[in-house]
Amino acid sequence: MISALMSGNMLNIVLTAFSIAVMIFVVFPLHESSHALAAKLLGDDTAEQQGRISLNPFVHLDLIGTIGIILFRVGWAKPVPVNPARCRKIRSQRAAMAITAAAGPMANILSSLVFLIIRKIIEVSTQTFIYGNMIYSPAGNTMSVAAYIIQALDLIIWLDLFNGVFNLLPIPPFDGSRVFFAFLPDKYYFAIMRYEQYIMIGLLILMYTGIVSIPFQWLADLIYSFLDLITKFIC
Repeated sequence: MISALMSGNMLNIVLTAFSIAVMIFVVFPLHESSHALAAKLLGDDTAEQQGRISLNPFVHLDLIGTIGIILFRVGWAKPVPVNPARCRKIRSQRAAMAITAAAGPMANILSSLVFLIIRKIIEVSTQTFIYGNMIYSPAGNTMSVAAYIIQALDLIIWLDLFNGVFNLLPIPPFDGSRVFFAFLPDKYYFAIMRYEQYIMIGLLILMYTGIVSIPFQWLADLIYSFLDLITKFIC
């Protein structure tokens, strides 16, 4: 949002604000509900008892994570509680943690796929296509309602994928930490958790500089290319 405001472009500001709102009120609830549902399917109803299998965004919002998505386009919601000891439908507690953690990023990828399909259907039905700064539509090289919607969906898809892969970071509170720590000896796990607050401060600084986003941008682009490939039957 900072870069959008600094650009001074009202269209860019509006599209960015709208896409962030979709992330907070739609994508984040889907992401966290997926964690809770995965735990439930494995036998742990801890998250369900706390009302976390829900698309109500207000039961999932985290203050710092919300500020992160607004300012830096990278954020997170309140972590879903998982008790691997209660995941009796799978033998390994560590595997249970890894599976429930992976459910969130998978939800990001699937929701991005849905948004991409919607975008392509709009493109085909309105004959409006956007490549970079070029618009190809029956209205000529002018912005139409369809063009605005397509641009908004493009930004939502990018944010969705980027936040999905960013959550694979192996540090708290991201999902990657649960996967990573599932295979880490306890003494190392607790040693890292002791410095969690300092790690988060350092991460926020790196997020501000944009350095940390480079490898995750590459991975998000790679996943987008795959999703684009499997939806070529639309356009």
